[in-house]
Amino acid sequence: MGMLYRAYTALGSGILFSCLGPLWAYTKISGRRRRDLRERAGLVPRLIPMSSDSPRIWLHAASLGEVRVAAGLKQHLQDLLPGCSIIVSTTTGHGRNLAANLFHDHPVFYAPVDTPFSVRNGLSRIKPDIMVFLETEIWPAWITEARRMGVKVAIVNGRISSRSIKRYLALKPFFRDVLKNVDVFSMIHQDDAERIIRMGADPLRVRINGNAKYELLAVGTDPSLETEARRLLNLDPAQVVLVAGSTRRGEEEMVLDAYERISNRFPETVLILAPRHIVRTGDIEAILRSRSIRYLLWTDLCAGARRVEPVVVLNTFGELLKLYSVGTIVFCGASLVPLGGQNPLEPAAWGKAVFYGPFMEDFLDAKALLESVDAGIEVANGKDFAEKAVALLSDPEALKSKGKRARQALMTKIGAAERHARVIAELAAKQ
Repeated sequence: MGMLYRAYTALGSGILFSCLGPLWAYTKISGRRRRDLRERAGLVPRLIPMSSDSPRIWLHAASLGEVRVAAGLKQHLQDLLPGCSIIVSTTTGHGRNLAANLFHDHPVFYAPVDTPFSVRNGLSRIKPDIMVFLETEIWPAWITEARRMGVKVAIVNGRISSRSIKRYLALKPFFRDVLKNVDVFSMIHQDDAERIIRMGADPLRVRINGNAKYELLAVGTDPSLETEARRLLNLDPAQVVLVAGSTRRGEEEMVLDAYERISNRFPETVLILAPRHIVRTGDIEAILRSRSIRYLLWTDLCAGARRVEPVVVLNTFGELLKLYSVGTIVFCGASLVPLGGQNPLEPAAWGKAVFYGPFMEDFLDAKALLESVDAGIEVANGKDFAEKAVALLSDPEALKSKGKRARQALMTKIGAAERHARVIAELAAKQ
């Protein structure tokens, strides 16, 4: 590899040892924390050797979304490669918790830090036949060391956004050298394929197979989840519920403007406000207090409080997909501000008409899918949102029809997970 790669790995190694060294020596670190630090350094549990005809597949799923994609791949991999071993790593704690639930019969641990020391440790202990990175996980040292150790490398359900491509292209010589070590790129969309090729990927190794996130969404809408959510929220069956999911700084005020206008027409409306980052809960509470809006935190409801307030602030991870089930209308955040949007197909899976702002660059395919069946509604600001929401709420049949078309559109996209899994299976056949 070139000078840029050597500089990258030297910097990463320096940061790793400067951070982990003192922490490792600190005797008050709990057993669990010590285990987590060991895993970050690649000192993951050694696995029992397997027979040569049973491929060992390591799936790296950074956080919640990627873990769900991994879960969608799992059954297809087991069908295509009977007896295969699946190992899962994550970057975030919330991703690890979800992976532990979805992959309870498979090894799950934190991913090694992207330095030669850590990834060599991890690879030598796991001994994977195939290393799979999901979505936009391009780890230079990990990919390079895997290739050096004879491991096949795949990027699966690959996505390169219109915003991130500019950063990648600024370091194109570096990423071109890294991507030479990837055996196959199984991308979501034509645009993603074109962008990874612009970064230096070999066009002959690039395929387009759709979005595997659809798979788990389509089968994850258990009616019992809605029943439980309605019970916790103390909702009347006819009550209007506005769910604003994954909102970002600058959006909550516009959502509240819309909510107050909607409430003028439908006075019993309940707002569930779910910030993308729960560390901002205090900021959102301050905004609500400044407007004299009564609210309750989700954790209070889970502790047994009875909701009578008109607004609930979601301050835990992993609950939003379930709470979309109770929405009469749903807004997907990070879209009224220029942050690329959030996945509108999550509420569509529950049969909801979906509202979003003009900034949906990270989910253009999902947006186009919904709009192709007149089930997605773009809004410019809080006033526009309120006007379009009130019009739709005043026509229950139209609202129901949009939601039905949204789910039907999602169901037409099922099958991507199997196609991505077949790409992995083909690599296994080349071992």
